[in-house]
Amino acid sequence: MSSSPVLPLLKRVPPGAWVAAAWYAGMVLTLLMRVRLPGEKQASVLPGVLFYRWDGLLTHLLSTALLTAGCLWLARRPLGAMAVLLAASALATMPLGVAEIPLAQFLAVDVALYFTAAARPLRTGVLALVMSVVVLVVFVSGRVLAGWPAGTSAEVAVALTAVVAWLVGRSVYESRRHDADLTARATDRALVAERLRIAREMHDVVAHSVGIIALQAGAAARVVHTQPDAAREAMSAVETAGRETLSGLRRMLGALREVEPGQEPSAREDAPLRPAECLADVDRLARATTAAGVRVDVEWRGGRRPLPLELELSAFRIVQESVTNVVRHAETDACRVRVTYGSEELTVEITDRGRGTGRGASPGFGLVGMRERVALLHGEFTAAPAPGGGFRVAARLPVPVHEPVREAISGPPPGRGAEPVREAAI
Repeated sequence: MSSSPVLPLLKRVPPGAWVAAAWYAGMVLTLLMRVRLPGEKQASVLPGVLFYRWDGLLTHLLSTALLTAGCLWLARRPLGAMAVLLAASALATMPLGVAEIPLAQFLAVDVALYFTAAARPLRTGVLALVMSVVVLVVFVSGRVLAGWPAGTSAEVAVALTAVVAWLVGRSVYESRRHDADLTARATDRALVAERLRIAREMHDVVAHSVGIIALQAGAAARVVHTQPDAAREAMSAVETAGRETLSGLRRMLGALREVEPGQEPSAREDAPLRPAECLADVDRLARATTAAGVRVDVEWRGGRRPLPLELELSAFRIVQESVTNVVRHAETDACRVRVTYGSEELTVEITDRGRGTGRGASPGFGLVGMRERVALLHGEFTAAPAPGGGFRVAARLPVPVHEPVREAISGPPPGRGAEPVREAAI
């Protein structure tokens, strides 16, 4: 069974069919007005000289053939279809012996104009309306120049019907666009709400489960020598809680990795997994930037040691964004990156001597993003022009007190001591 809703019956009828129906309705109305109906002493409109003659009938056949071609082209080539429909309307008027294009012959054009304005961009709709009005003006002007009677007032009324048809179609077009925008926004809001719900659930699961794991592990450590069975039971509880937490995280992260609505499934493969960047990647970033034409001097101070992943990732992103701003906006050929390892904090400073502001012609989201990263880690962030010229970005990120210092475990890194170490320009 198809999951797509079935269109209403009238929605299934193509626009060309509606135009053809309007054309034949106009032809029937034209015939009825020129035939004496019961209760009438004479017909409402006298038929023209050519109305019943073979050449008049042939003209009607030719105009109907043009109308059929216009109906077939309306979906693919709206302006070409409008030109053919207008020609059919003018040609069908000739055998009638009237001084203007009657509304009955212009009814199909009005319907086509409505569908064009409702389904096509503004430019196409306006061109179709201009074509319709121009044909009416040319028809009346030709009769006036030839010295024949011209129904000017009647033609103005026909032109007004064309304008009304265009306005109604344009209103439908704008309404559809508005509905599409509302649907897209509602979809986005639902997606964001769902992901926020998953994030809250993830926070609750992790906080609860990790708390249990920490308590059970602490209890096991206290009784491991005196009560081995109790310690074994506590470690079993740790294992169970860990497995349940991992299973829940996998389910939630799997939901977050689903492709966006309307996105191709192959888009997931366009974002391959890779390890998160850390401060060790600053040297690689500096080499790549130097190769691009802006020299980056990297200076390391303090004893380099492993830090929490979120701390190193945020510090690297700050350096990356700042160096990118230097390349784009600073109008200089060099900048300096200083990374200082303290006992309680990590400080990152990026300075340049350029003439730019570091933010470009219009403010972007780079500095805002860096400020938010630092705020999430309860640090301090500054970004402002330097007193001696150029621009300075500095971030101070507190290091959790429980993080071990590398020197306390395995000594300082090779070739580095506690004193500041200056690396050569890359």
